[in-house]
Amino acid sequence: MKKIVVFIALFALPTIAHADAPPSRFFIGGDGKINIAGRGASFNGTYRKADGSYDEAAMKRINAIYGSRHNIPGAEITPRLVEFLDFLQDELSPGRRITVRSGYRSPRYNTGLRNKGRLAAKASLHQYAMAADIRIDGVSSKRVWDFIKELGYGGAGYYHGSLVHVDVGPARSWDETTSGVGTDISDDNKLVDLMTDRDIYFQGEPISMQITRMTAFPIGVSPVFTLERADGEKMKKPIKITSSLSDGSKEECPKFSSIESLANATARLPNDIPPGRYRVKATFCEKEWESMPDFAESREIEIRRFVGRADGEEQK
Repeated sequence: MKKIVVFIALFALPTIAHADAPPSRFFIGGDGKINIAGRGASFNGTYRKADGSYDEAAMKRINAIYGSRHNIPGAEITPRLVEFLDFLQDELSPGRRITVRSGYRSPRYNTGLRNKGRLAAKASLHQYAMAADIRIDGVSSKRVWDFIKELGYGGAGYYHGSLVHVDVGPARSWDETTSGVGTDISDDNKLVDLMTDRDIYFQGEPISMQITRMTAFPIGVSPVFTLERADGEKMKKPIKITSSLSDGSKEECPKFSSIESLANATARLPNDIPPGRYRVKATFCEKEWESMPDFAESREIEIRRFVGRADGEEQK
């Protein structure tokens, strides 16, 4: 199984978080505390530390509630989703419990649901630990659905029941009549996407990226990723960074055959990259499907100056 290692460095939203909360690396985040239950377990407490890092024990318990596997890239709940659920809880029903009825689904399990005629999308973000079907105490599913639509962040599915689907993918909404399940909407990787592990980074920091919403394999990914300004600032040309593969391969178009193999494309931002807003672009090569896009582009990320180090100075 190959994994991309890229030596490099979401959309245009202001940071929305509580002023008294620990620092979050996401444009949308809560107060760092969550009340959540599911799979016969519950957690009501702090998951984000004062320095902005995540409490290992708390995240392990949240993974158990969500049905995912702690410390397994691609199969553990993404901090982005935890932060979004926390944000929804804080905004809609502070302190009240979120119940997760469907969390992580392995690709095999998701396919099994589809084969049984259930409303499980072929490109479902449940397979990437980026989606959950939830209920928030004291808030109707319709209210949650409407709130997310108005926010313009993530996905929201409403099926006129007590639950609402929530995910941290592209901004979109649907109900049981417009979900696209059972159609060719996502066939041949039409909806393939690129997600970063955070929204906010500092110069010289690591970054992880995941290609999502895939429906056909194998996928060829160019070892060259690019960073392009997204804030109106001019660049003479995009910043191109050549990757290396974990097995030392020098292939020009390495192929990947599963969701898991593209779960953790790791990277390091240049020490001297100018601060600002960027998008990361992954280019696909030797495509086997005409309808698959030529590239996937992340939503905006913000790169900030590393405090205590001048641009161009090596990070210690």
